[in-house]
Amino acid sequence: MQRITPFLWFDDQAEEAAKFYCSVFKNSKIKEKTYYTGEEPVGKKGQVMTVVFELDGQEFVALNGGPQFKFTEAISFSVNCETQEEIDYFWEKLSADGGSTGPCGWLKDKFGLSWQVSPIVLAEMLSDKDPAVAGRVMEAMLQMTTFDIAALERAYKGG
Repeated sequence: MQRITPFLWFDDQAEEAAKFYCSVFKNSKIKEKTYYTGEEPVGKKGQVMTVVFELDGQEFVALNGGPQFKFTEAISFSVNCETQEEIDYFWEKLSADGGSTGPCGWLKDKFGLSWQVSPIVLAEMLSDKDPAVAGRVMEAMLQMTTFDIAALERAYKGG
């Protein structure tokens, strides 16, 4: 069992969300479901209460807890991508069907959960010892919605 498990509160879409996330990420699966017994103060007897699922080795729990809490940008999940194809894939899949996109690789999925879809090389570029190089990369990054690795590399090299 992993030490820290993200626990996501949904109104009544926990199972739908878990299935969606498992369809987006390879090596993913739903591991377990629990159901309301009818004795809890929320939920209906027989309704899914929690869904334990794994996304590429990371375990999550989704709860059908009711409408009182919503996701905010204060919490997000970062998807580190090696290639432009990965960035484009996750950007398209996670923002589909009612999701929304924002600046600098941020998006919200159709459930309102925030994600950052970023190239792995970005951290290396932004931490360059030459402040002019890091500044060029930062300036290029701030102009982007979906990250463009080739454009970031041009900024990094001074082109």
